[in-house]
Amino acid sequence: MTYLLALDQGTSSSRSIVFDGAGRVVTMAQREFAQIYPQPGWVEHNPHDLWQTQLETAREALRQAGLRGDQIQAVGITNQRETTLVWNRKTGEPVYNAIVWQDRRAEGTCAALRERGLEDTVRQKTGLRIDAYFSGTKLKWILDNASGARAQAERGELAFGTVDSWLIWNLTGGERHVTDVSNASRTMLFNVHTRQWDDELLALLDIPRSLMPEVLPSSALFGRMKAEWLGAPLEIGGVAGDQQSALFGQACYQAGMAKNTYGTGCFLLMHTGERFQTSENGLITTATAQAAGAPQYALEGSVFIGGAVVQWLRDGLQAIEASSEVQALAESVADAGGVVLVPAFTGLGAPYWQPDARGSITGITRGTTMAHIARAALESIAFQSAALLEAMSRDAVAAGGVPVRELRVDGGACVNDLLMQFQADLLGIPVVRPEVIETTALGAAYLAGLHAGVYSGTEELAAQWRAERTFKPRMPRDQAQEKMAQWERAVRQTTRQ
Repeated sequence: MTYLLALDQGTSSSRSIVFDGAGRVVTMAQREFAQIYPQPGWVEHNPHDLWQTQLETAREALRQAGLRGDQIQAVGITNQRETTLVWNRKTGEPVYNAIVWQDRRAEGTCAALRERGLEDTVRQKTGLRIDAYFSGTKLKWILDNASGARAQAERGELAFGTVDSWLIWNLTGGERHVTDVSNASRTMLFNVHTRQWDDELLALLDIPRSLMPEVLPSSALFGRMKAEWLGAPLEIGGVAGDQQSALFGQACYQAGMAKNTYGTGCFLLMHTGERFQTSENGLITTATAQAAGAPQYALEGSVFIGGAVVQWLRDGLQAIEASSEVQALAESVADAGGVVLVPAFTGLGAPYWQPDARGSITGITRGTTMAHIARAALESIAFQSAALLEAMSRDAVAAGGVPVRELRVDGGACVNDLLMQFQADLLGIPVVRPEVIETTALGAAYLAGLHAGVYSGTEELAAQWRAERTFKPRMPRDQAQEKMAQWERAVRQTTRQ
């Protein structure tokens, strides 16, 4: 039997999953860790928590599977993106907590860059907007604010990394300071055309180049683990940021293929092949998870509040006791009864980019019940995702490509049949749910398996991908378009002053 181990380091927990060669889950272990909120808008993690929980789950997953370390062909890593760490090269000790991707403390630095008219420079080199979401300005904050950090950095004593780099450093006993192209592309410091750290961008943020890790393709030898961790010097053969890893795990290897991950938020990526395309519709461009060869890209859009709207129904409105109850409540009415819920609890992400928008519920009548609101809440996830996919299709057509013909889905909320059917109805294309919905970890396992020679190439992986259910559109297109128009009217109301 062939076994691959995926280390999946997320925002609220670390997971480890053992897959067999056919991409099926053998065992999974998970550990949550503390979230640190020093002040409003700040989010941190203890770097040691990330490392220890990841190691513990890896050991537990092997125990559950009854496997020794030497029975694992290769290890893949996927991780929360943009989260920023800096540590001492000699001691391995962090100089500050990990600053999490959600953290907004660097907004002042971003505003100053925008005022200098640097938006186009950053966009053309990196594909990204100037935003505190990305790692570069977080790194600058650590150098400027952690005691002695800037002086140490200028002496070459410190290392910067996203979470993948931090894990690899620890797994290899400090022998390897590396990252992959997909994680590097989320830093706002990496030129995605040359696939090198960009001297102009480093200079803009006053970041010494000596801090930066070596950048490798996503399927490559990142290092060998110390045998003491899992009982064998396993090769780390695949690394990718979580959303690019999910795109890879969904076998979206060709231009025009797209996936949507339905989690706390939603992340929709469309492969654009070797074409670097800047969006005219509020999206960003990112490097995909990729083996050696020509650079490959994807358009990406993020929905801030996806499945979190169901948590709000449970915890805020107390309309349900468990998230699993929402489908039954929503299905107790034939439709939303004209109610539209816009969950702009923290503003609206792509394609709107309205940080000051706030949530609204419109269309309420005397006959509105909690069931209508629950249905409207579920539908809001599909509406936001449909707006993203429409923006992507417009970008694709404008660049001479083709619109998306099907949407592959994963993440916890994709198990909701009502939501997936409504998504297909809005889009007018099939929505396809795979047999294995742990596609983020699966992508990392596949990348490692490619390096280890378990798979011959992406053609074999594409043939291995299996659909569990396809949701085909049932709603007439004119009715779907009217519903989208109703949604857009509701969105405009959230941004009125």
